[in-house]
Amino acid sequence: CHLIHYLRLSHHLVLLNYIICTFDKLKSLSSEDIKITDAVFDGVEVRVFEPPAKRDERLRRSVVYIHGGGWALASARTSLYNNLCRIMAESLDAVVVSVEYRLVPEVCFPEQFYDALHATKHFLQPDVLAEYSVDPNRIAISGDSAGGNLAAAVCQQLSKEEHLIIRPKLQALIYPVLQAFDFNTPSYQQNMDTPILRRNTMINYWIYYLNANYDLTESLLINNHTALDVSQALSFRGRLNWTSLLPSSFRKNYKPVIQTTGKAEIIQEIPALLDVRAVPLLAENETLQLQPKTYILTCENDVLRDDGAMYAKRLEKAGVEVTLDHFDDCFHGCMIFTIWPTHFSAGVQTRNSYIKWLDENL
Repeated sequence: CHLIHYLRLSHHLVLLNYIICTFDKLKSLSSEDIKITDAVFDGVEVRVFEPPAKRDERLRRSVVYIHGGGWALASARTSLYNNLCRIMAESLDAVVVSVEYRLVPEVCFPEQFYDALHATKHFLQPDVLAEYSVDPNRIAISGDSAGGNLAAAVCQQLSKEEHLIIRPKLQALIYPVLQAFDFNTPSYQQNMDTPILRRNTMINYWIYYLNANYDLTESLLINNHTALDVSQALSFRGRLNWTSLLPSSFRKNYKPVIQTTGKAEIIQEIPALLDVRAVPLLAENETLQLQPKTYILTCENDVLRDDGAMYAKRLEKAGVEVTLDHFDDCFHGCMIFTIWPTHFSAGVQTRNSYIKWLDENL
């Protein structure tokens, strides 16, 4: 069973990697005006996108961007993300730092989190910002999917560090994955078999990321790990009560899946399932109150829709200014599909809305 699940995810990863590589061969957009350099920030590789200098020599705003791919796929150097970051740098006249964190299976949690954290903290140093002519008061942290997970976790960690001189002004999360507590939210039930990201695939990404046993897939699928008799999960239940956190248009007629009796040994074996560095949605209110102004983009045809919507609601309740930008006709991952032969209107639509928000708020 373990081998079967591993082979299924491996097949999925191979297929997606093939698609990514194919795009790289087909078309790699570039701009002579944007300077693209590779650097190392505190041991972590990054790709930096810099617009041409202007005569007034004003400091620029900046975005630290963390790419998606289930913590196991893609790269800051692929044409898909290279194109997105180039367009961001061009449209916003901003320095974009794209973090090349290490991937599964080379490393597992918490190393991806630490790579993103270390690279971001290095960039936030006054002398580094001065080197790139960046305004220390106009920096955003952003990411999509698993990168949205890392961006949210990094933002939470930075907010707890009392001696940090420079902090991000904004966070912008694109269809982020934020919890592994409940795999039966309405969006997980509604989109369980929706490409590009099926429910089983997302669970397998979590298992892969947390270096756990694939034999636990079926138990996670029915929420055995957060049953009522699993004492470690009890204190977190109120932080992810989708019956109160989601609007009725999202809840529809779906019912919560809460087991009375489950398997406490799952949490013992995978404690990271309740670790806020991996699951930012479970953070306590005191941490959420410290978060910067936030943008969260969600798509209707996406198992992760409710992760983003619940985080938006919790942040809003904590007093944070939040924009929830929901797209009824879009799907998970759509924003990077703006290059032929998948020049989808959904990708252009979401990307333009995201960049517009950054332009108005950063």
